[in-house]
Amino acid sequence: MSGQHYHPFHLVDPSPWPYVGSMGALGLTTGAVMYFHGYQNGEMLMITSTLIILGVMIVWWRDVIREATFQGHHTLIVQRGLRWGMLLFILSEVCFFFSFFWAFFHSSL
Repeated sequence: MSGQHYHPFHLVDPSPWPYVGSMGALGLTTGAVMYFHGYQNGEMLMITSTLIILGVMIVWWRDVIREATFQGHHTLIVQRGLRWGMLLFILSEVCFFFSFFWAFFHSSL
C-alpha cells in the first residue's frame, strides 16, 4: 500500500496502552484491597499500579497529540466527530446522574 487515504476519516493503529492501562487498573484494585486488609506489599502494588496508570495516560495522550499535530490525521470531519463524541458522553453522564437522583427522590417520597 502506498499509504494514501481515500476517505477523510482516521483509522487508528493498534495500541498497547489499553492493555497496559487495564493491567494497571487491575493492580490498583488488587493493591488497594490488599492494603485495606493489611496484607504485606499491598501498598507497594497500589503505588506501582498508580504510577503505571499515570504513565499510560501520559504516553497515550502523547500519541493522540502526535497523530493530530505532526501526522495530521485529524481532519475537520474527525474533529467534528470528536466534538460530538465528547458532547454525547457528557449528555449520557448527565442522564445517568439524573436517573440516580430521580430514583432517590422517587423512593424517598
